[in-house]
Amino acid sequence: MTVYPRLLQIGRLEITGFGLMMAAAFVVGGWLVSLELRRRGWHPDYTADLVAAAVVGGLLGAKLWYVALTGDLSALLSRSGMVWYGGFIGATIGVLLNGVRLDVPTRATMQLVAPALAAAYAVGRVGCFLVGDDYGRPTDLPWGIKFPQGIPPSTAANLASQFGVPIAPELAPTAVLAVHPTQLYEVAAMLAVFMLLWRWRLGGRPLGWLFGAYLALAGLERFLVEILRAKDDRLLGPFTLAQLVSVAIAGIGIAVMRRLARAPDPAPGAYLVPDAEA
Repeated sequence: MTVYPRLLQIGRLEITGFGLMMAAAFVVGGWLVSLELRRRGWHPDYTADLVAAAVVGGLLGAKLWYVALTGDLSALLSRSGMVWYGGFIGATIGVLLNGVRLDVPTRATMQLVAPALAAAYAVGRVGCFLVGDDYGRPTDLPWGIKFPQGIPPSTAANLASQFGVPIAPELAPTAVLAVHPTQLYEVAAMLAVFMLLWRWRLGGRPLGWLFGAYLALAGLERFLVEILRAKDDRLLGPFTLAQLVSVAIAGIGIAVMRRLARAPDPAPGAYLVPDAEA
């Protein structure tokens, strides 16, 4: 199967599939947070606060992480240069600082965003697929995808020079190879994580525990998918930088789960429950 990028042209404005799915990811995440706020009887306006902080922090974090890795300052003002781990860290900082500003307990925020993060990530990865970014290594499997206009195109020359993938010498450098659609693997995996977290949120576990579970599962998912990714940042033998960060994130998640397993819930505070506080 061959996939070409789809563009939406509105006057002089060009919108890519990635841009559309990024916007959809924030909408889906905000909607899920609003559902949980209503279920708990908490202030629904916190949804807008969370989404705004996540957008600003996430975009800054993604850009700054990319610049730190590549030294390419021009990426700050371009469409390229979006690294998920940087975006995740930046969004986390932005959301937590916003919670502190509103005097919302950090554990309440952690609980609210955990399922939404998994679902939003799955939606965002659809955007990566639509523009041919973050694909995997060559494969002969029937669901392998060719990206002749990907970022970069999945040609033999690009896979060899940019990602260090061994290529058969008889292949022409311009040959477009079918690769693992690792973006879709992540979509399926993180949708499964979302469904699990969405169910666990009803289980009476302490506030914030769910965020630890998200970190552990997201770290595991990313570590596994990196095995098939076409990458150029392998640091320790076959292990990539993203895998090292995944291990750290999963470890933090397990520590959070253990720390909060029997912790009493904090009061939600005057912002989330203004009537009760009064």
